[in-house]
Amino acid sequence: MIPRYTRPEMAAIFEPENRFKIWLEIETLALEKMAELGVVPESAARALRDKGAFDIARIDEIEAEVKHDVIAFLTSVAEHVGDQSRYVHQGMTSSDVVDTCFAVQLKQAADILLQDLDKLLAALKKRAEEHRETLCIGRTHGAHAEPTTFGLKLAGHYATFKRHKARLLRAKEEISVCTISGAVGTYATINPQVEAHVAQSMGLKPETVATQIIPRDRHAMFFATLGVIASSVENLAIEIRHLQRTELREAEEFFAPGQKGSSAMPHKRNPILSENLTGLARLVRATVIPAMENVALWHERDISHSSVERNIGPDACVTLDFALSRLAGVIENLLVYPETMLENLEKMNGLVFSQGVMLALTQADVSREDAYIMVQRNAMKVWEEKGKLSFKDALLADDEVTEKLDKSKLESIFNYKNYTGHIDSILQRALS
Repeated sequence: MIPRYTRPEMAAIFEPENRFKIWLEIETLALEKMAELGVVPESAARALRDKGAFDIARIDEIEAEVKHDVIAFLTSVAEHVGDQSRYVHQGMTSSDVVDTCFAVQLKQAADILLQDLDKLLAALKKRAEEHRETLCIGRTHGAHAEPTTFGLKLAGHYATFKRHKARLLRAKEEISVCTISGAVGTYATINPQVEAHVAQSMGLKPETVATQIIPRDRHAMFFATLGVIASSVENLAIEIRHLQRTELREAEEFFAPGQKGSSAMPHKRNPILSENLTGLARLVRATVIPAMENVALWHERDISHSSVERNIGPDACVTLDFALSRLAGVIENLLVYPETMLENLEKMNGLVFSQGVMLALTQADVSREDAYIMVQRNAMKVWEEKGKLSFKDALLADDEVTEKLDKSKLESIFNYKNYTGHIDSILQRALS
């Protein structure tokens, strides 16, 4: 990813320095266990632990000649370790190092993403509590439906990202596996105890059956999880974008002093961060299909997955890290306008209470079909009058309605508290 959408801590996970450090630790742990088992001299393990090092420029130079990154790395290490380096990588294949390292990197990335989710969850919870009783209109198909509260809206997103945290924890556990099993996973050239030692030392588990690589269904699930999280980032971002439209203006992104919204129109205050989040979500989702296509490899392995993972690994994790951090900031600083929400709620002249009237009629011995017709015909009058007639007045002028519902009953229906009685219990369930 480009620096504009990159945070340093996540980017560092996928830098060559971190990758080669992990490779060196894998090789060192493996050699130490081999020495303990008597397969190699203890002096070889000590030499690697004490002198093991690498030079990235030198690795690049060697790779340009040998066309193999692991061999180039091992050659660079050997130049630091000396003669004892002949025991390094004994019985291992390149994928033992590369796949185990990739598992560690994704595990490290998941830890940062989990921190990001915690920050976003804290912001959503705080704002949901703040606006638990802030009335606003609920919309279906983009049109006014029935009253809700802004706090309940945010609580719904909180519940979503809480589920995502659980999903990411499962995906992290599933990807945290190690393979040190040799050329086609048979342990013919290396003792399984070596793999167990490396796995335990690095916070991983041995792969059940590893062929020459870790099966890519694990990676597919990991990236699919990131894609689902990104989709929910976009879902919340779109809600903010809609609420900031001039016709609504119920909420908007914070507009900093000195900020400019348009090079041509000085009056503009645009939801640029939320729009940016929509774009970033698309990029994260774009990594999911390639990850799934990586599952189908030839026999015990081929290399078609490698170039894909070199790209989607850093791209998906770096992009989602940036997006989650940005979204948390948007929520923390979101400007909310309760007065405008109430004004918009009342623009329909009471039509939002139509279901309440229909249900009251059915409880007054009117069939549901007839009740629907009675309510709808009055609702259509309000639509046609374009704001000049209130729904309550239309109903009061309808003898068929007032025969079943007197004025006091109708008055009791037109009460916003009818829609907020369970808000506290829902929020308690969602935010606990």
